Amino acid sequence: MTHGALQQRTIEDFGEQWVKYQDNDGYYGSSALFRDIFGPLLNEGEIAGARVADVGSGTGRFVNVLLAAGARHVLAVEPSGAFEVLRNNTVTSQDRITYLNAPGDCLPATGDLDFVFSIGVVHHIPDPMPVIGAAWGALRRGGKCAVWLYGREGNAAYVTLAKALRAVTRRLPHAALALFVWTLYGPVTAYMMASRYLRIPLAGYMRSVFARLTPEKRRLVLYDQLNPTFAKYYTRDEAHELLAQVGFRDVRLYHRHGYSWSVIGTKP
Repeated sequence: MTHGALQQRTIEDFGEQWVKYQDNDGYYGSSALFRDIFGPLLNEGEIAGARVADVGSGTGRFVNVLLAAGARHVLAVEPSGAFEVLRNNTVTSQDRITYLNAPGDCLPATGDLDFVFSIGVVHHIPDPMPVIGAAWGALRRGGKCAVWLYGREGNAAYVTLAKALRAVTRRLPHAALALFVWTLYGPVTAYMMASRYLRIPLAGYMRSVFARLTPEKRRLVLYDQLNPTFAKYYTRDEAHELLAQVGFRDVRLYHRHGYSWSVIGTKP
């Protein structure tokens, strides 16, 4: 399958997912989760008064988080069939939002944004460089691009298991995949409980993030891991180069809970 076909199929996967799972309740859509993702790389106060873009807005959970942090205006970019869900979930702040129903590489090259965020999206794009290049064109000098990515380091056993499962689950219709997630939920919950006491893979994530989600959102996370046609797990060097090769400077990385990469670079 070509990169273009992979990308379109993945967009369709997420469009169906976000039409089925529309709300962003609790910790799942919280400012606390945003702070956990970007950790020491970004002071949330920097967003106050800023013009920002959110590439791959989905159901709007981080659009609302950015607005709550005081963003002056958000450009919400979402290419999938969940675009109307995004609009509905952010309708109370629509005067501070511009909506763009297009892929991230269509981000306008206005050169005036303070931040471009893409959280949990770039690792689902087979060729992400056009998106990162578009972020460069949209940012002002001194503006920052911030992405969150699946990581390879500290994740070997999980990546092997996820790839094996996804070879089957990505082909399942929604109802069958949702049922499969229910069968996994019990063992995963037991693993989460064990992570409180044992030094096991992903223990930090299980204790600090997964355990804070509602049962419904835990099942959504499992669904989200098993649904997409394409997912890449980035090494540290790959995560750094993703921004550096476009020209971003002062590229900083945060190995979040030892399993993923949060990355921020500045346009000189």
